[in-house]
Amino acid sequence: MPVFAYKAMNAGGRTVRGELDAINLVDLEMRLKRMDLDFINGRTIKRGGVFQGAPIGRRDLINLCFHMEQLTRSGVPILDALSDLRDSTEQPRLRGIIASVIESIEGGRTLSQAMSEHPKVFDTVFCSLIRAGESTGNLPDVLLNISESLKREDELSAHTKKLVIYPAIVTVLILAALGVSMVFVVPELAKLFQSFGRQLPLHTRILIAISNFVIRFWPWILLTLASAVILIVAAVSTQPAASYKFDELKLKLPLFGSILRKIILARFASTFAMMYSSGIGIIDAIRASEDIAGNAVLREGLHRVGNLISEGQNVSTAFQNTGLFPPLVVRMLRVGENTGALDKAMMNVTYFYNRDVRESIEQAYAVAPSALTVVLGGLLLFVMLSVLGPVYDIITTMKT
Repeated sequence: MPVFAYKAMNAGGRTVRGELDAINLVDLEMRLKRMDLDFINGRTIKRGGVFQGAPIGRRDLINLCFHMEQLTRSGVPILDALSDLRDSTEQPRLRGIIASVIESIEGGRTLSQAMSEHPKVFDTVFCSLIRAGESTGNLPDVLLNISESLKREDELSAHTKKLVIYPAIVTVLILAALGVSMVFVVPELAKLFQSFGRQLPLHTRILIAISNFVIRFWPWILLTLASAVILIVAAVSTQPAASYKFDELKLKLPLFGSILRKIILARFASTFAMMYSSGIGIIDAIRASEDIAGNAVLREGLHRVGNLISEGQNVSTAFQNTGLFPPLVVRMLRVGENTGALDKAMMNVTYFYNRDVRESIEQAYAVAPSALTVVLGGLLLFVMLSVLGPVYDIITTMKT
């Protein structure tokens, strides 16, 4: 179905712009009329275009779940709650999706069925939880749990970005400085050194050789790096074996690999606890949670867990046999099984991993800049010694 960028007028005479799915302009006008908007004009736009508007992020979903939870808990009907959200949201794409959900519900679909028509916004786990909330009559509690889970994920994402951004910026700046030195500074100094005809130290000769290589072959160096990146991305995107190896490598990275594993397992534990407490079966909850792993190695591990449980093993034994969780977490799961409170045990696992991730990120944030400073400082020291040593010798010779 094509997407239209429209211009309309609301009941207060204010001009409203946005985007909406529609079959044609007539269908667009009818959909806008059901949104209490008077159609002015519209044009077809391409999906995924640069100017299509900001994507719907995690915080948009948090606000949606929070307002839906508050309204439904107060007894407001679903359609009225969605209509209020549609009229109050400032995100054009989200407004269009909510309007589409309203139309689907008016056409006889349930909330979960209407949301499943937009898989890029509402994933399988989200729709499964909403479906469970509808069937058990606990939709406000499910929406609250989803909102809290999204908040935890947003917090973890913020911590992770904080860990990665600073080292990345420092690395880029230092490498840029080294590149400028190799291309512009070192060649001029090499000419100065050669004019005096002195024997240069080994490390200076190595630096000059590297500079000459970079100046001579820099187009091929850039082409090789770009080709390598493109080939790796293409292989990871199209070849399951390459994707598996790449995900396995990410988990083995020093410092970052263990943090990534904990983040994924924390997300899984939180999702599983929500789904299980909402009335979804253990195997169905694990199967639905596999997609949120975002890592082929852990996804395969969770799939093995589901197979072992379907073969008759209990949850704690299945996780223990696959080696996904440490003994402390397995013991927590075993206690949850024995007491009939597996959802609470998984929430304890979530708390355990969230706290562990925060502490690990704080430690990494304290260690990574220092380690990065030592490595990059060593490179700069090598360049400075290679350049300043001969300069000092030349000055000393001129004085004598």
